[in-house]
Parts: sequence; C-alpha cells; structure tokens
Amino acid sequence: MTTPVLPAFRHGWAGLRMILVMTVILGLAYPLAMTGFAWIAFPGKADGSLVSRDGSDVGSALIGQSFTGRPDYFQGRPSAAGDGYDPLASSASNLGPTSPVLLADVDQRRAAVARLDGTPATEVAPDAVTASGSGLDPDISPAYAAQQVDRVAAARHLDPAVVRRLVEENTDGRQLGFLGEPRVNVLMLNLALDGAGGR
Repeated sequence: MTTPVLPAFRHGWAGLRMILVMTVILGLAYPLAMTGFAWIAFPGKADGSLVSRDGSDVGSALIGQSFTGRPDYFQGRPSAAGDGYDPLASSASNLGPTSPVLLADVDQRRAAVARLDGTPATEVAPDAVTASGSGLDPDISPAYAAQQVDRVAAARHLDPAVVRRLVEENTDGRQLGFLGEPRVNVLMLNLALDGAGGR
C-alpha cells in the first residue's frame, strides 16, 4: 500500500520547479540573449557609449563629468549624484522649487558661474545653476555653451569664432525632429576643442 502524496507538497514542489525554470529563463537566458543582441546591433552603445582618445577611454557620452577648475574647458550642469556625476549614486537633490536650501544653492551657483564666464547674473543660463534629475546629464543647452565661448577662447588663445563653430558642430537637434530640446554634449565638445589647438 503506497502512501498518498499530500496535495500541499505536490503543489509546493510544482511551484518550486516553476521558480527554478523561470529563474533560468528570465534571470539568465533572456538577459544574456538581449546583451548579445545589443552587442551585435549596437556595439558602441552596448558597452556604455565609451569615448576614447589616443587609445584610452576618457569617459562616456551618456554620463557627465566634472571640468571644475578648468577655465579652458566647457563646464557641464551641476550634479547632485554623490560627489558629482557618480553613476552609483544617480539622483537629484529632491528639493522642491520653494526649498530655501535649493534657492540658496541656485543663487550661489549663479554668482559663481557669472563670475567665471563674465556674464551678468541675470543672464546666466538656467541649466548652469540647476542639476538634472539623474545628476548625470552629459549635455548642456546651446545657450549655456554660447555663454562660455569667450572664456574658453581667451583661456586657449583661440579666436572666439573658432570656438563658436565647434559649439555649432557639436550641437544636436531635437530627437526625431520634435522630442526634447537642442543640446551640446560637453565631453564631445571639449574633445573637439582639444583637437583645435590653442593654449
């Protein structure tokens, strides 16, 4: 006489097998297949859109980096991610528009940017004083780039028209012609600037 298998045990064993099968399919096979597809279809983007110069990686086109203390380079947006542009701590400040702390930070940034670029504080571009939602934004507005042209040109002993042309060449339009706003990738612009000589 055989002992009947308890229904709860039978259902539990079936559930455990389903968890194991779905873990293999969705936790291993699917991510590996998608990663392989991305490497084939989008080889540069699948590896993080890394940017190289002289055979060395100098950054990513998707993650901003700090050029603070370098007046000969274009500056990016402020970052609230960790100590700045930390992809492991991607976040905004989470301060609301009426926060006294945020307003004080914006005023302090506006004064610093106006001093650096020789621009009246009332004319400082908005993205020069506000961090993005991720804290990793690699782009600035064409207005903020234009605001920095004279300073960068003077620091590099270049004609401002040359620097202005580089800004125009590194300005991307709206995605699909209607999404978002025109933008300038700071790292790509600074690399183009290095190629233009000067100093």
